[in-house]
Amino acid sequence: MLMATMTMTVKIMNWTYNMISEYCEEMSSQIRLRLLPRARCFFDEPVQVKVTRLRSRQVVTMRARSTDERGVVFSSSATYRADDRGEVDLNKHPSLGGSYVGVEPMGLLWSLKAEALHQYFQKGKSLKPHVVTISAHDEEEGRVLAEATNERLLLGDGVTRLPVNEGNINGVLFTPPGAGPFPAVLDLNTLLSEKRAALLANKGFAVLALCVFNVKVTNTKEIHLDHFQEGIDFLQRQPKVGGQGVGVLSRSKASDIALSLSAFVPAVKACVWINGCNANTVVPLHYKNHQIFSSARFDPSSVIHTESGAYILKFAFANPLAEDNKESLIPIEQAKAQLLFVASEDDMCWNSKAYMDEMVERLKHHEKNNFESVCYPRAGHMLEPPYGPYCRSCPAGTYPYQALWGGEPSGHVAAEVHLWKKIQEFFRVHLR
Repeated sequence: MLMATMTMTVKIMNWTYNMISEYCEEMSSQIRLRLLPRARCFFDEPVQVKVTRLRSRQVVTMRARSTDERGVVFSSSATYRADDRGEVDLNKHPSLGGSYVGVEPMGLLWSLKAEALHQYFQKGKSLKPHVVTISAHDEEEGRVLAEATNERLLLGDGVTRLPVNEGNINGVLFTPPGAGPFPAVLDLNTLLSEKRAALLANKGFAVLALCVFNVKVTNTKEIHLDHFQEGIDFLQRQPKVGGQGVGVLSRSKASDIALSLSAFVPAVKACVWINGCNANTVVPLHYKNHQIFSSARFDPSSVIHTESGAYILKFAFANPLAEDNKESLIPIEQAKAQLLFVASEDDMCWNSKAYMDEMVERLKHHEKNNFESVCYPRAGHMLEPPYGPYCRSCPAGTYPYQALWGGEPSGHVAAEVHLWKKIQEFFRVHLR
């Protein structure tokens, strides 16, 4: 009886051992998708996407999916072949096809695209992270092998967000944690967006985000520079703001407002102009109760329609140097601020490279050395903080067209990475 009991006990122990061994073997062979160094990061930080425990040389489809603030779904996919160890590492392995090809570590994110044409990934609010679901799929069966979620934060711990409605100011103030003092930046957007401002606050800047158009562009007959000067004054009154002046960050239509502030408001000490014009555009500009600039003429007959349904707008603006258009030209030669000009050679919205070249030559002619310029050959108009979805075309905002922005995707993304670091360095140097 005792022997039979012992034999039964041994059998049970062996069965249990085998079951545990099989379970451990199954767990050790389970496919894993990892986001390194962590799955939760800032919007402007890269992540390493890595899949392990695949079969040697197994072909998989990597997919990404995200939804913008309007509920529009954006997705991307790329095909990869695992190495001999059964690993796919987007930092070193090339995509064989799909939304992009070649080695593109952040390709799944910047190639996110909506099914409908002319869609911009709307992420203007800072409170909620940009959430991207990344998954690995069996190439033949399509089933999900592994999945992970990347939370990309705009607002860091301790950064305060304060909506501001004071006088003519209608914007959002972002302040870093700590006592300060912090350098101050006025972030001008054509339409209100908190993205750049929140990300700069994470880097140690006090930033007020404002937009050029608080109402519909078609309802705007004139713009007052005084309103933006109020924003500068507001920043300088903040208890955590230090330094002798304020920086201005701008792109597109907002860039000519930034140039005008640099020329007329002494408190502006540093200005970043990105893919804009050297003249005032869209509507006349007023300052101290009178008009200081007319608007550069826009010729609809020079707009070029493309097969995609988007329009090339860059040739529709009249030459600001022409005799009948000079009243729109901004006198940047009288600016005391440090100026950073940034132009994309493949900008299809503005002739920004030509405008930048003219301003550089004019400043040299006046023996000025308070400027530097950067040019990106393969980039388009929409230079933004890096790793967001690349946008080829969408509504122009200032004109009733689906605008073609230009740019070659991977070259455009590389320009965004470089420029974002450049902007921070520029403000740190000149706003100390």
